[in-house]
Amino acid sequence: MTSVHADVGEVLIDQEVLRTRVEELGAEISADYEGRDLLLVGVLKGAIFFISDLMRELTVPCEIDFMAISSYGAGTDSSGVVRILKDLEINISGRDVLVVEDIIDSGLTLSYLRRTLGARKPASLEICALLTKPERREVEVPVRYVGFEIPNRFVIGYGLDFAERYRNLPYIGVLHPDLVPNGI
Repeated sequence: MTSVHADVGEVLIDQEVLRTRVEELGAEISADYEGRDLLLVGVLKGAIFFISDLMRELTVPCEIDFMAISSYGAGTDSSGVVRILKDLEINISGRDVLVVEDIIDSGLTLSYLRRTLGARKPASLEICALLTKPERREVEVPVRYVGFEIPNRFVIGYGLDFAERYRNLPYIGVLHPDLVPNGI
């Protein structure tokens, strides 16, 4: 049994459930991309644990690259203003691209990213998100692979952070209510 950090009010998705779902997603993606070379695009920093585990489950040839995007600044709600902090190093033109994201909240960042990458003319462009919060959606974005739909709670762990902390937790937890800023 994994010990629960004192700042976690509740474990939403435990380590074993996460591992099983990542295995299932890996099998599904491998079947869908059979016979093709896949380029995984990880969105930093949150997706690092997810993309690492997911890539190990894939049976198709794949490469990896990363983008860093900011839409939050120092706050906890998306500002709607998106900036690319680190762009891709690999040319995606004519490639099968799978964007791997930790969480989809408002959809604003992912909508921007989808438009930006789509303009680079990939052969295909799909999205895989570990978590999605449908009730927070402001912009609908087509997501091909979803790990879990979760309620509108402030989650941490498995790459997700609050003020750059808690990413290393091996589960998805809900930040203790006393620590959640602005009553999120």
